[in-house]
Amino acid sequence: MEKTGRVQAQQHPETLVWGKNPVTELLKSGDAVDTVYLADSLPQAVAGYYTALAKQSGAVVKRVPGNKLQKLCATADHQGVAARAAEVHYASLEDLFAAAAAKSEAPFFVLCDGVEDPHNLGAIIRSAYLCGAHGVVIPKRGGVGVTGTVMKASAGAAARLPVARVTNLAQAIRTIKEHNVFVYCADLGGAPLSRTDLSGPVALVLGSEGGGPGALTRKLCDAAVTLEMAPGQATGVDSYNVSVAAGILCYDVLRRRSGK
Repeated sequence: MEKTGRVQAQQHPETLVWGKNPVTELLKSGDAVDTVYLADSLPQAVAGYYTALAKQSGAVVKRVPGNKLQKLCATADHQGVAARAAEVHYASLEDLFAAAAAKSEAPFFVLCDGVEDPHNLGAIIRSAYLCGAHGVVIPKRGGVGVTGTVMKASAGAAARLPVARVTNLAQAIRTIKEHNVFVYCADLGGAPLSRTDLSGPVALVLGSEGGGPGALTRKLCDAAVTLEMAPGQATGVDSYNVSVAAGILCYDVLRRRSGK
């Protein structure tokens, strides 16, 4: 069983978040923010909005030239806004179950086994959040954590949806199964999604970009599910991108729950 508490497992160094949506969600999340950087070219109304949010969260506001902000974020895609959070707050596995219980809903989790691309992880978190998942689980080792790029790619969802970072993903799967949650592994060779029932308490496991879920992960899952492709398309491209697969699977869970 993972330790309880909002931030138990690990403290993380400063994290820079950029983009209007991610910074807004970060400032509204209640997490500690040290500094908000605003490009001096931002319209006064926009700058005033972020200055007010920063004041509410106790952050310092700094107006900087656009080229300096670009250098700070290492990208031109900052939209004139960035914020430096003191640390990333990870949830515990118990927090995820509590989130489901608070809504009187059957648990719905998304687990990432070795997802290394921060854009993919951000997109997965975004889909999970929009489709009603109660949390995402990632490993401490063998996969990317929640970084500024992940926050940006998630469009701020990573500041709203609990993300648990566990020491042992296999043990996390065992714990989830002990709570009578059916765990599906997205993997080639599984049953087609059209013949898979993703209703009820469910956890979806997505593997790494190159190799998919690990052998132990596959073994621990209750079943595997495969996304079908159009006939004749599997010539050199034999699977969906992991974040696309996550979006399709999460939406199927949402569709089934909405139908009920």
